[in-house]
Amino acid sequence: MSNDSNIPITDTRPSAARYLKLSGLEPLVITPESNFVNVGERTNVAGSKRFLRLIKERKFEEALDVARDQVEGGAQIIDINMDDGLIDGKEAMVKFLNLVIAEPDIAKVPIMIDSSKWDIIEAGLQVVQGKCVVNSISLKEGEEEFINHAKLIKRYGAAVIVMAFDEVGQADNYDRRVEISKRSYDILVNQVGFPPEDIIFDLNIFPVATGMDEHKLNALDFIKATKWVRENLPYASVSGGVSNVSFSFRGNNPVREAMHSVFLYHAIKAGMNMGIVNPTMLEIYDDIPKDLLEHVEDVILNRREDATERLLDFAESVVGKAKESKIDLSWREEPLQDRITRALVKGIDQYIVEDVEEARMAADKPIEVIEGHLMIGMNVVGDLFGSGKMFLPQVVKSARVMKKAVAYLLPYIEEEKLKNPQVGDDKGNGKILMATVKGDVHDIGKNIVSVVLACNNYEIVDLGVMVPPEKIIAEAIAHNVDVIGLSGLITPSLDEMVHLAKEMERKNFKVPLLIGGATTSKAHTAVKIDPQYSEAVVHVNDASRAVTVVGDLLQKDTSEKYKKTIKEDYDVFREKFLSRTKKKEYKSLAAARENRFKIDWEASSIVKPRQLGIQVIEDVDLEKLVPFIDWTPFFRSWELHGKYPDILTDEIVGEQATELFADAQKMLQSILKDKKLTGKGIFGLFPANTLENHDDIEVEVNDGQEDKTYVFRTLRQQLKRREGVPDYALADFVAPKESGKQDYVGCFCVTTGFGTDELADAYRKNLDDYNSILVKALSDRLAEAFAEYLHLEVRREHWGYAADEHLKNDELIDEKYKGIRPAPGYPACPDHLEKLTLWDMLKVEERIGVKLTDSLAMWPASSVSGYYFGNSEARYFGLGKIKEDQVADFAERKGISLEEATKWLAPNIADD
Repeated sequence: MSNDSNIPITDTRPSAARYLKLSGLEPLVITPESNFVNVGERTNVAGSKRFLRLIKERKFEEALDVARDQVEGGAQIIDINMDDGLIDGKEAMVKFLNLVIAEPDIAKVPIMIDSSKWDIIEAGLQVVQGKCVVNSISLKEGEEEFINHAKLIKRYGAAVIVMAFDEVGQADNYDRRVEISKRSYDILVNQVGFPPEDIIFDLNIFPVATGMDEHKLNALDFIKATKWVRENLPYASVSGGVSNVSFSFRGNNPVREAMHSVFLYHAIKAGMNMGIVNPTMLEIYDDIPKDLLEHVEDVILNRREDATERLLDFAESVVGKAKESKIDLSWREEPLQDRITRALVKGIDQYIVEDVEEARMAADKPIEVIEGHLMIGMNVVGDLFGSGKMFLPQVVKSARVMKKAVAYLLPYIEEEKLKNPQVGDDKGNGKILMATVKGDVHDIGKNIVSVVLACNNYEIVDLGVMVPPEKIIAEAIAHNVDVIGLSGLITPSLDEMVHLAKEMERKNFKVPLLIGGATTSKAHTAVKIDPQYSEAVVHVNDASRAVTVVGDLLQKDTSEKYKKTIKEDYDVFREKFLSRTKKKEYKSLAAARENRFKIDWEASSIVKPRQLGIQVIEDVDLEKLVPFIDWTPFFRSWELHGKYPDILTDEIVGEQATELFADAQKMLQSILKDKKLTGKGIFGLFPANTLENHDDIEVEVNDGQEDKTYVFRTLRQQLKRREGVPDYALADFVAPKESGKQDYVGCFCVTTGFGTDELADAYRKNLDDYNSILVKALSDRLAEAFAEYLHLEVRREHWGYAADEHLKNDELIDEKYKGIRPAPGYPACPDHLEKLTLWDMLKVEERIGVKLTDSLAMWPASSVSGYYFGNSEARYFGLGKIKEDQVADFAERKGISLEEATKWLAPNIADD
């Protein structure tokens, strides 16, 4: 029978009432009178951090407790999923199901076998007992595979979840949900003969109140489509993951609970009879406060144009009420010191001025309030942070309270100094100069370390970014600092640090150096910086360690012993490192080129871009970028480690991550609403071919007036590896001239940084380091999202070699797309010099205002640049170490001195 969606669906089976009948050791019959059936997903490696860890560690017996807890907690079906890159999913599924079968208190409920891989699903079907549910199949890969899988599921006697997904992509509106479910049902019932009562549709629950117009109907379209399915597709059920609907309000549990309840209230009325929902995240519908209920229903049912904005504004008052009722303001009746300590630990600044004033009135001198009450509280913060009981975002909030208190006291302290000139400057535990080195504009990490050290009573002299060595030394002398902290993100910053150490040694200026930043490491510090400087040099990789290191460096009785220990440790590390690296063998550049990665250009498909040349994006709509944000690095910048969204439910950092995420969402909405940041971009697609030396890419550019030829110089791997492994260079992914094939490449630069520094500075002037750091972290994420968004547009529209691509955000983050976008300064092309060629080709500074510093860092800092390679065999790789013959060859090809080439390529040059 045809599956044309315009043909009415007919069920040729007997018309007797049919119910979805599932079973473990006990039956579960779902009738129209049944209550909503809750599916537990904590036995899903993507749904429980604890379960994932136990499976990875092969603690299957303990993992059974997770399943048992779900059943005892009321789950009527348990979803079991083993899809993780570090797990043998098939083996884990079979082993765990066999253990479940032996536990009657778990095995009594039906099992949902959940996987994106058919071999795992089938392995589960072969061992599970009773009648289970397969999660899931869809038309994504076409009708043939859909029918084959459905026939096998029918043969195994299981029910099935059908995702609203077809060859075009996910159903994201009412019409698409109806179209796909109708077509799927027709195929299953009339072609496969699948029992209609064993079909469960997952119609895709997406977030609402995201701020994007296209998402306003997400909930309502699901509810309407559910009603259509239940009325038009006899006996089928409807399911879904309810928590998705409230994704925009993570961190605000009262609003989320109300949204889940309102959504379920209307979806169940429409016919949704099962799904995944956390019972602890549900409010009783009738118990939802009437004002909150009105705002939430306006959003869920899309009853007002401004529903999202109204709920966002209202949500802030709900958070406040929730916190106030849970925290209890009885702490305001505690003794003064306890109140001040609590304010600092909890980051509460509402009452700090009145408490500090009370302390000042009782003190002989205003400075005593800082030295006494405030430092007692900050010592508690430091102890909690050091012991892992507080996390970085909380400490930065504590600093905000501390700064507000100190700012209030400063006029009184200055007045006291006028009365008593003998009172000198107090630098607390010590004075530390912090600077991002010359040529580098990145300072999030430096600012975080500065705040944490300030919280531990160190006076901070912050020189900002792009600070030349002579200024660092002069200011360090002028301020009589005890320690200098250097930060850098790009690889040329490493050389600046080495140069500064040499200068300090030459001038006999001996102050301990702290080294930090993304490209720094203990290896580089020990091998390159430490030998140049006789005073202590310490690599610090996180803010909490900075406090300990500085404390040890400045401890009067033991500092010399500590410095000696550090020197000896680095001596041993350096010796081991150099001996280890010397054991590695490298091949000549000629041999590496001969062993290059070779594409069969006769068989390879080359797509000509739909539009060649340069295009400028003057002011991107930042709201378009939000769905492309990769949040995992955002949390990492705050030293909260874990993959998003799992980090929000992490047993250790989940609460803090959720609170930070809520603050980020609030600021993001403000940025979008008031257009506080400006995003600009430029990209070009050009004819290109590889030259005879196999490492250079010749690019033909027409700027509208004349044709110009540019050359990108790529670098090639030289480390000796096993036979058959090629030595890659980016040029391998472009057709050589000798092939006779015309190929193409692209390049780009995007930024969301215009306005970032001004916004961050305004927060800092208002003594709010927390939001100052937060806005920079968000700006960085938006820039990376812009790069991801633009690459997608290039692949699908402007170049068009992947016109039919439909990937989810997590698939984009995992780089599941065809083609690559490597960036100068990153592993495949660590040479920053190529940015000069890119800037000249695109006229980046002239057209969108993004500049390059002396060290070739981009300003604004929230900027991304790189290349586009479209060949299906293009892949990311790490260059690794290279030999001097390639450095010399590169210098000659580039037309620069060997000394200049060595300077820029130093981090990648192998030690002889």
